[in-house]
Amino acid sequence: MPVTYTKAEKITDAAAVKQAYKPTHPGIFEVVYAEGDYNSMLVANRDFAKGEVICRVDGTTPGPKRYTSVQVSKDQHIELNSDRDSLTFFYPSSEWEMDQPFPCWCGSEQCIQSVRGARFLSKEIMSRYFVTKHIQESLEDRDRSSA
Repeated sequence: MPVTYTKAEKITDAAAVKQAYKPTHPGIFEVVYAEGDYNSMLVANRDFAKGEVICRVDGTTPGPKRYTSVQVSKDQHIELNSDRDSLTFFYPSSEWEMDQPFPCWCGSEQCIQSVRGARFLSKEIMSRYFVTKHIQESLEDRDRSSA
């Protein structure tokens, strides 16, 4: 699978990066770039119904924990290898501790403001969201050890 999204840590020419960007799913979503460190985001080009499948994620590869990876178990991460990424993705639903915490841009009334991972959020906050099995188990371990 060709990689169509260059994961630039620092964007110094957002216009040039956008011009070189080739979306994997035109018309569904696109990456919006701004100059600065880790300053891009995935934006939907249309509304999606709750529970609707947006697209298949194929061609993932195992990799180390990094700011670009997605945690899929207590000790495994994958790279998505495309521009399919966040779309209002609640990172703590799969990430115990972010490799590169960042400020959230979602604008939700219940926004957590700083995305650091499930480890740093209360049981009450985490109960609002669907979370993966490995995160649920980690939350239970954390809460059991602090009781």
